[in-house]
Amino acid sequence: MAKSRGENGPRSPGPGGSLSGTRESLAPGPDAASAADELSSLGSDSEANGFAERRTDKFGFLVGAQGDPGAVEEVPLDVLRQRESKWLDMLNSWDKWMAKRHKKIRLRCQKGIPPSLRGRAWQYLSGGKVKLQQNPGKFDELDLSPGDPKWLDVIERDLHRQFPFHEMFVSRGGHGQQDLFRVLKAYTLYRPEEGYCQAQAPVAAVLLMHMPAEQAFWCLVQICEKYLPGYYSEKLEAIQLDGEILFSLLHKVSPVAYKHLSKQKIDPILYMTEWFMCAFSRTLPWSSVLRVWDMFFCEGVKILFRVGLVLLKHSLGSSEKLKTCQGQYETMERLRSLNPKIMQETFLVQEVIELPVTERQIEREHLIQLRKWKDTRGELQYQSPPRLHGAKAISEAEPAPRKALEPSPSIRLPPGTQLPGAGTESRQQKQAEKEHQKALKAQAKQQRGQQQPPPSQALPGPGEGPAPAAPAQAPGPSTEQVPLAAPGPEGPDAKDSPHHSKESLTSQESEDTYL
Repeated sequence: MAKSRGENGPRSPGPGGSLSGTRESLAPGPDAASAADELSSLGSDSEANGFAERRTDKFGFLVGAQGDPGAVEEVPLDVLRQRESKWLDMLNSWDKWMAKRHKKIRLRCQKGIPPSLRGRAWQYLSGGKVKLQQNPGKFDELDLSPGDPKWLDVIERDLHRQFPFHEMFVSRGGHGQQDLFRVLKAYTLYRPEEGYCQAQAPVAAVLLMHMPAEQAFWCLVQICEKYLPGYYSEKLEAIQLDGEILFSLLHKVSPVAYKHLSKQKIDPILYMTEWFMCAFSRTLPWSSVLRVWDMFFCEGVKILFRVGLVLLKHSLGSSEKLKTCQGQYETMERLRSLNPKIMQETFLVQEVIELPVTERQIEREHLIQLRKWKDTRGELQYQSPPRLHGAKAISEAEPAPRKALEPSPSIRLPPGTQLPGAGTESRQQKQAEKEHQKALKAQAKQQRGQQQPPPSQALPGPGEGPAPAAPAQAPGPSTEQVPLAAPGPEGPDAKDSPHHSKESLTSQESEDTYL
């Protein structure tokens, strides 16, 4: 591939405007028929390099390019369909599942994410989807920016080294390499203080195999900032610290391997740098890589520690295995050429799940190694943000934006009807109801007063029927209160006065009965 920025930059057509993989090459033009032929093979760049006769495996690699991949776990079709249905249910209600049933998500990630949903699940697990929603148009803005020539030249030289036997990256200048260039260039603009690190290229390439460039960019951001902060900084201090943590944990997991590496004075940075910085994407068989990444996105960096410990334990963990690697050179060769049996998907995943290494242990060792670092080397030059252990911690730190609830009216009004505010309408309704009730009461009282005679005419005579009710009143002042019930200046409504006597009420009741 040529090293000109125009050939590799986004939306910059090469000579003749026929750059493969850019948006210009997809635009209709006079050669629409030839463009349609190119689009028909857009998913594979193998034809452009003369590999049209070669077959690819189910992962997209040219058959035979990976050597002997070993036994690949084949999931029965009915089981795969059930898992897809369960994952679709989770993804459609992701916030609820993450908040209340995170353990179930972890279990399903350990079983393996269905291939058809892997890319989407990685975006949800890593928080890349939330980042994309929070930053609409940001990737396009970075994509259109020219970028720093210093990083562009380095990125361009690394493009053809990333999975050259995968159908997406087999063609120089193909759409896979173009998207990889865009993602890596965008990150150098997004984090100019970090720039570009060669180990980011295979990580971004794996993401691009499962999702478009914009989504891959935000997942890469989450890996660099949340899962592996400081790994890709200039001094690589974070990866050196994690190397010491790995070596300390090895003392508990496999004392034999720990003693042997200590005796040979092999620094952890010599064998674990590529493992951790590339997330084992350049070490394990591809089926094992995908299963490790499924768990890594869910549970965080402890998965990388567990995989590294399993590989060391089963490579150097017994005296019989150490017979053939007595020296430093033989030991390093053993770690560079790992036994395929220990990397096989079913065996490795089961060992990783069962290995008792927790986030708490890793953080405790991190504090110990950080203290030792400060005592021997001074303060860290790059202060990386705190590491978040998996999808649960990331979702709590960066919750998804929630849409404001909108009322759903039960009464539908004609179009154009203007409604007052909710609070004003409620107060007006209450006030109108009170006024209506008062008017009804006043009208009823007025009608009752017109129909009934004055209370003075209803008083019984000395020998009439209601006379026995008089002794019920106390003598003295109570009898003097009877005339108070007579109508005064207020008129007939005076009977509503609170001072209306019981005797007058009794007289009214008897008069009503008589009438």
